[in-house]
Amino acid sequence: MEFTCLHNKFNFPPLPRPSLPFCKNPNPTIFPRKRNNLFLASASASDIVVASSRKELGSKKDDEFGDLKSWMHKNGLPPCKVVLDERTSHDEKHSPIHFVSASEDLQAGDVAFSVPNSLVVTLERVLGNETVAELLTTNKLSELACLALYLMYEKKQGKKSVWYPYIRELDRQRGRGQLAVESPLLWSEDELAYLTGSPTRAEVLERAEGIKREYNELDTVWFMAGSLFQQYPYDIPTEAFSFEIFKQAFVAVQSCVVHLQKVALARRFALVPLGPPLLAYRSNCKAMLSAVGGAVELVVDRPYKAGEPIAVWCGPQPNSKLLINYGFVDDDNAYDRLVVEAALNTEDPQYQDKRLVVQRNSKLSVQVFHVYAGKEKEAVSDMLPYLRLGYVSDPSEMQSVLSSQGPVCPMSPCMERAVLDQLADYFNRRLAGYLTTLNEDESLLSDPNLNPRRRVATQLVRLEKKILHACLQATTELIDELPDHSVSPCPAPYAPLLK
Repeated sequence: MEFTCLHNKFNFPPLPRPSLPFCKNPNPTIFPRKRNNLFLASASASDIVVASSRKELGSKKDDEFGDLKSWMHKNGLPPCKVVLDERTSHDEKHSPIHFVSASEDLQAGDVAFSVPNSLVVTLERVLGNETVAELLTTNKLSELACLALYLMYEKKQGKKSVWYPYIRELDRQRGRGQLAVESPLLWSEDELAYLTGSPTRAEVLERAEGIKREYNELDTVWFMAGSLFQQYPYDIPTEAFSFEIFKQAFVAVQSCVVHLQKVALARRFALVPLGPPLLAYRSNCKAMLSAVGGAVELVVDRPYKAGEPIAVWCGPQPNSKLLINYGFVDDDNAYDRLVVEAALNTEDPQYQDKRLVVQRNSKLSVQVFHVYAGKEKEAVSDMLPYLRLGYVSDPSEMQSVLSSQGPVCPMSPCMERAVLDQLADYFNRRLAGYLTTLNEDESLLSDPNLNPRRRVATQLVRLEKKILHACLQATTELIDELPDHSVSPCPAPYAPLLK
């Protein structure tokens, strides 16, 4: 399972609701077209769009709904083996974070819970297959954007919304992951500076631009699914919601959406009460939320004692994605990796011949190498044939390479030294781009009072530096194995480009 996020009418069998006539606003005196300020209480970048004021969340008037799990039982959730517990937030102004834990001792293979489809939010429930396919094939709006927009309008309905108890729970969570930290998509510029030197900072900015493009296309949903929005007597999306509010909603949905396998397109992204972010994520966990019959169920993959938090697999994601999507970093993530991009020099007179060679060996003229944590030596070994090819300058040697099988390049000692020196310089430059050293990171992380956002950022860059240091060490060891250390590196006017 990977965790990533309207046809003509609603279909909520166990949760009936009245529908309005086929018009946007049948009576302006009853439904005045004004901005609803429910979302504006969380206008700062550190708040999630679905967050209401503390006063509303703590109101005794909400007792009629009970907690999320009680509401679910009233609406079709069968008996299950989990409870909702809470842990204190690092910010006293925020409510404690809820999480799902075992209500009794569990064994591997036990079904922890089974949420009926009537309590699961998918695009099929909201739009229908035909409209979903049309929306997604435009490549302008993602499932996440559609689900976020749906919850934003539902939020405006307040307690009239059938999803009010679930939205209230998302309010409480505020898009925070298990480390009580929001995605860096909601961090300030000063906080993003914690990621200086990390490629993750650029990924955050790129993702934010993508969210902005989707915001600009929101009105498309309004016009393509007009009969949906007849139930919402409000302005069109970009007039009803500011970009900052939409971004906060998008991030909140991003933190809890589940990617279901072996289901129809319109059901593959689902919001599952009792699912994330109430479930903890682990990279080494095998448990997955799965569509089974008319429900989404969780079968645990390990024993749990009563009271222990229940965990699910977060998919094969590197820590950069875990931080952006869910606000946490996993020190034991076997899928953690960095990217090294190498490119043949287009100014090289033999560029076309070299391009043929790399294609023959299943590589590209601009090749991305993934460096996985713990497998740095293998990654360096994989890069070397590509880099060596870039250093070939003699036409007769190039012809020899073209006629040979495999990525074999004749290398003189001085040429091999030049290749390894370029690689070592590259790793040193990347390490120098960070604001702190590994030792300084360790010192920061030993401070129990370290700001949580600074902590997860430091965890991330520390793990990245460990990968880069291991790559540098592997390269240095290869240099030390050269037979003659007195040999100077050969000049290479058309050396490959590394970034």
